[in-house]
Amino acid sequence: MKETQSQDALRSEARIARGALHLLRKDLVEDAFVFRPMLPLDDPGVPGWRQRLPKRVRRYVRWAPHIVVTFAAVANFLLGLSATVGHDGSFSYGLLRSPFSVVFCLVVAAPVVLTLFRPVGAFWVSFAGFTLAMLDAAFGAYDATWPMVSLPTHVVVMALVVLRTRPRLALEMWVVTLVAGGLLATATGGFGYRELLALAVPSAFILTAAAAVRAWREERRHVVETQTVTAEERSRRTLLEERATIARELHDVVAHHMSVIAIQAEAAPYRVEHTPPELATSFATIRENAVAALTELRRILGVVRSEDPDAFAENDPEAPQPSLAQLDGLLESVRGAGLTVEAVVTGAARPLPQGVELSAYRIVQEALSNTLRHAPGAEARVEVSYVLGGIGLRIVNGKPSRLATPSPGAGHGVLGMRERVQMLGGEMTADHTEDGGFEVAAFLPVSAAGEAQS
Repeated sequence: MKETQSQDALRSEARIARGALHLLRKDLVEDAFVFRPMLPLDDPGVPGWRQRLPKRVRRYVRWAPHIVVTFAAVANFLLGLSATVGHDGSFSYGLLRSPFSVVFCLVVAAPVVLTLFRPVGAFWVSFAGFTLAMLDAAFGAYDATWPMVSLPTHVVVMALVVLRTRPRLALEMWVVTLVAGGLLATATGGFGYRELLALAVPSAFILTAAAAVRAWREERRHVVETQTVTAEERSRRTLLEERATIARELHDVVAHHMSVIAIQAEAAPYRVEHTPPELATSFATIRENAVAALTELRRILGVVRSEDPDAFAENDPEAPQPSLAQLDGLLESVRGAGLTVEAVVTGAARPLPQGVELSAYRIVQEALSNTLRHAPGAEARVEVSYVLGGIGLRIVNGKPSRLATPSPGAGHGVLGMRERVQMLGGEMTADHTEDGGFEVAAFLPVSAAGEAQS
């Protein structure tokens, strides 16, 4: 029994070890030198501390991380050269302290810049420089100069790699560096232990901080993405609700026309004596199709109806849909709510198709509701222009006299108005005015055939 438990424990430990090695190979070996360029900062036009900078400077601030990293690499290279040159201006000679030390300086400094393009590959190049420094400490004219230049740079490279990739690489690179450094120091007689141990704890703190920053950035990005998706879903849901509302309202308009067709088709045979059987059959077919269409319309209305059955309880479902004939009543209603509004009608008023009348009324209603909600204390003006080929609407309000209460539905009213205009093939603009107000302008086209039917 104990042997079985011991074997199970060994198998579990073996699986954990294989999993750790697989993860290590996946993170540090596979595609280590893949090109992964670091993108510049967000557009400088976004609000923030960069907005306070001069416009010319803002363009370069986007590349600030790249500039800082490149400057650090150049400074590190010059520091290595200064350690190579002797006091008398000549090169100091040793295993690596020869003219070839320039190559070593490049191996130590280049990974800093390489983190901008190939972060994991930069770790391995820096690890090579770290290995050369340990070998120099063991076999060269022993001096702590090279390790003291290479080891801190290696820690900086690892921190930059963590900031560019993922948090768990901090532990993986730290373990690989210490284990390899310890084995190398042991194989060379203990040279380099002192420098390695001196940087073990500080590097752990630095890499932990880098991992925390990277995790925070990933979490923040995830939150932003979630908020963006939520906003898009809310906008899409609002759009569907607006379309459902429009469909409910147009149902009465279409149903009225279909009812008229059915009644006329039923009465037509009685208007003519000795109606031919073929004609009577055609009228009966027309009536049957009209009744079937009415039935399907009711089914469609049930599909697009609001999930809340009481959402429109205040409205009489049998009441006719409003038109521009009720515009005066709408204006009196908003005046009673405290809005000063002026109405101007130009052109020869004439009856329009019911769908156009309904959309025009709803656009004016929504625009005035937005004025009450978002521009308290402002005055409004409604202009209705009957022109050849359609009707023009312009609703404009002035600057609010006091702050408006924040509204979670900001922008949804404009979305509904656009849907109504697009449904009729019209055009609409909605934007702020120069004096701080808001203007909605729309044109609803009406064909000659549509006007004749109305």
